[in-house]
Amino acid sequence: MIVGNPDIFAIESEITKAYERLSFRALGFFVIDVMGEHYGVKEPDATLLAVSFDEVGRRIARRGRHTPPFAMDSNAGDVAYAFRRVLYDGCEEGELFFGMPDPQFKHAICSNRLEWAPDGDEAFDDSSYVLQFEDENRVRLIAYKSIAYKNTLDTTYDPASLRDVWLSQDEFYGVLQNWRDRFEAEWKALPKVPINQDGDELNSDFQGR
Repeated sequence: MIVGNPDIFAIESEITKAYERLSFRALGFFVIDVMGEHYGVKEPDATLLAVSFDEVGRRIARRGRHTPPFAMDSNAGDVAYAFRRVLYDGCEEGELFFGMPDPQFKHAICSNRLEWAPDGDEAFDDSSYVLQFEDENRVRLIAYKSIAYKNTLDTTYDPASLRDVWLSQDEFYGVLQNWRDRFEAEWKALPKVPINQDGDELNSDFQGR
């Protein structure tokens, strides 16, 4: 299922197996498309989809509140570098990001839920990151993938993977709501794989759709 325009912004997903347990929801993939680039693992068994489904719902509920602590039109590469460094790589003492010390910048990122992906599950194990910012009328997405510095354990963003798109709030949240509605309808219509209390499938012969 694809909702939106992959050359601008879209969400792609596939349900391989559906589960009654809402903490599992389904097995499949969840991919975010930004300006023709895929962010996420596009494999039939990439992840359980409950986390990605719930995160879309949270973003819809928080519409208008994903506001950045810096100018909306800040350089995309600078934003990607700052997010990667603050959230994952660690910072030097006294290092500033858009004029803010590390703890202040990190608090703004987390409290405003500016990082959409990764969402805490395996859907984005391809080193993809998608950031969301908005003002009164617009949404800006900055997406990229991380790469390792040569011969080190440190990482940075891959400039070749960097994508930057501006959308109206109505367009962006229309895609999110449409995908959420269609995904839930698809999930409800599918036969469900039974699961025991330990999270193991009870019917190993179930073949999905």
